[in-house]
Amino acid sequence: MSLRPIRYVTSVKQVLQSLRTGHTVVENVPCPAVRPGHLLVRTTRTLISAGTERMLVEFGKAGWIEKAWQQPDKVKMVWQKIRTDGLVPTIESVMNKLDQPLPLGYCNVGVVEQVGAGVTGFAVGDRVASNGKHAEVVCVPAILCAKVPDGVSDDDAAFTVLSSIALQGIRLAQPTLGETVAVIGLGLIGLVTVQLLRANGCKVIGVDFDDTKLAAAGAMGAETVNLGAGQDPVVFAETFTAGRGVDAVLITAATDSHEPVQSAARMSRKRGRIVLVGVAGLNLSRADFYEKELSFQVSCSYGPGRYDPSYEDRGNDYPIGFVRWTEQRNFEAVLDAMAQGSLKVGELVSHRFPVDEAERAYDCITGSQPTLGVLLEYRRSASELIPVRTVRMVGNAPAPPTHAASGRARIGFIGAGNYATAILMPAFRAAGAEMVAVACSKGVSGVHAARKFGIGRATTDTESLISDPNIDAVVITTRHESHAALTCRALRAGKHVFVEKPLALTLDQIAEIESTLAQVQAAGKSPILMVGFNRRYAPHVVRMKQLLAGVSGPKAMVMTVSAGAIPASHWTQDPQVGGGRIIGEACHFVDLLRHLADSEIEHASIDRMQSACGDTATISLRFRDGSIGTVHYFANGSKAIPKERLEVFASSRVLQLDNYRVLRGFSWPKFRTMRLWRQDKGQENCVAAFIRAITKHTAALHPLILPTELTEVGRAVVQLGATSAR
Repeated sequence: MSLRPIRYVTSVKQVLQSLRTGHTVVENVPCPAVRPGHLLVRTTRTLISAGTERMLVEFGKAGWIEKAWQQPDKVKMVWQKIRTDGLVPTIESVMNKLDQPLPLGYCNVGVVEQVGAGVTGFAVGDRVASNGKHAEVVCVPAILCAKVPDGVSDDDAAFTVLSSIALQGIRLAQPTLGETVAVIGLGLIGLVTVQLLRANGCKVIGVDFDDTKLAAAGAMGAETVNLGAGQDPVVFAETFTAGRGVDAVLITAATDSHEPVQSAARMSRKRGRIVLVGVAGLNLSRADFYEKELSFQVSCSYGPGRYDPSYEDRGNDYPIGFVRWTEQRNFEAVLDAMAQGSLKVGELVSHRFPVDEAERAYDCITGSQPTLGVLLEYRRSASELIPVRTVRMVGNAPAPPTHAASGRARIGFIGAGNYATAILMPAFRAAGAEMVAVACSKGVSGVHAARKFGIGRATTDTESLISDPNIDAVVITTRHESHAALTCRALRAGKHVFVEKPLALTLDQIAEIESTLAQVQAAGKSPILMVGFNRRYAPHVVRMKQLLAGVSGPKAMVMTVSAGAIPASHWTQDPQVGGGRIIGEACHFVDLLRHLADSEIEHASIDRMQSACGDTATISLRFRDGSIGTVHYFANGSKAIPKERLEVFASSRVLQLDNYRVLRGFSWPKFRTMRLWRQDKGQENCVAAFIRAITKHTAALHPLILPTELTEVGRAVVQLGATSAR
């Protein structure tokens, strides 16, 4: 995709990169809204991480073959998807992923403009360092922020997060006073590591190719080894330590070479420690590690809490008595070191650019010119950055004033994630709908979707979208915990609603939806509510329904889903956020069997395998007409096989559907097989039915799911999910 800047009426600037082309651009996006547990920060400085961000840019600029060579695991996943889903859907999925712009940066300093609900210890006007992106305004978790001491400049504070990465590597190495530690790679993290080790009373050997970086390390008190001049770090370490070897090695280089790890092992003393902070090849010599009993550890970013949703997203701090140093406490320690003068980073700044010239800054770090710390400066004041949360896309088609005038269904999207942009938005466009606005908490996602699909407005203000009188229907594609509340708000506003599954996570939420529907209908309105249960609209399932219509008597149905494993840390597994996979995805198949049985669910039960997530289970359904159904939802199988198979047994006949590509009939008069060139799970047909219904102002003419059936399936699924909860 092209990341050419587009003009807006009002916006804030953010640095984005295309993973497809590697092109970096300063984009205009809506100002984020402050969220509970977060701070809204007006940025003054950000630091470009020359190692990490250079690798991202170079990956984007690489050709297809080089991209594949760098990510063999992803290539394997692509081949598996081709075998199970077909070539065209796989290519579309990959292209959609690469089209999504990547927000860059994680070293931010700014001033707090708003404090989210539940946050303590911060106030408007505080200067804070955080892992926020390169953007004029960022919304960051309060637990990933630290106050900047009065004596520390914004320039210096921009090094906080990067310095915490160095500090965490040192903590893992556990150096003591007087020990000798080698630092391989003298970029920004390496030079900060040298200073912190010297402050800890260690003797330091710095290893690099670059004369400028070696000189900087020498000025900080390190002994240096110039690889570019042919010096051997192993020989130097042997001489410097009188034959004992170094006590620890910190690898802060960014390279695919195996040499740093191999050199680290050879220069270490017996039972020495090696910590990988950067990136290096890991072709280890067993003999080196075995004979010396070396320990090797990889450091995870800037401290305990990293990649833990409970800590980072929900703000659940670790008790200091059990985890002394967390991400936030490492930030604070680094800032204290700066305030005390034991960590001096001002001399590491080599270049400055205003944020408008970020593309030049990235050309600088990827070019041949020597660089160290590259700062981006943000010069607009608080009065110039009024937090406008809606931007109009200049150049996109203007929105007509009313549905009646346009003759088309006018849609507002809440949520612009991967499924929304890859599947639902193309389906709504194909159905002839006009997508008027898109709202999401991350302005980048909304702007990307607005540009790609010609949507007139992108916003982070969900309420303004719901209350917009020029929007006929709201499409909800957010995380699961918000579905029920957003559905009720949209229904009360008189909107038709298309909500992605699941409808709700609790029985109370379903009761609220039923009550809201009753209130709206009592007021003389008849909004259409639809859940994205697309499987019943798949062409093969439509044909199955037609064939089963001529069968008398109950049916026996078996749905087997090889879902594959998802980590317990993924948001869908969180009972409060995603509801778990039984509620979050298995609901599809409960609805599908309910549809084919064409009879109410009389009883539902679940038997699950003991596991960390409780997402390998067998669901048993009994219907009022005597039909029975079983859903085998298995997370412990292989993703190499087709994901979904459905078998229906009725009146001495069998229908067998494989992954929505092939339907076979056994002993079925005048039907043997139905094949498609590509998988079709019914998403487009599902959306088209919804659009036809709201433009005709009636659901009676179209095969929509009635609200009573939706809530019936919802109650059954929620009860099953509660039974299978961890």
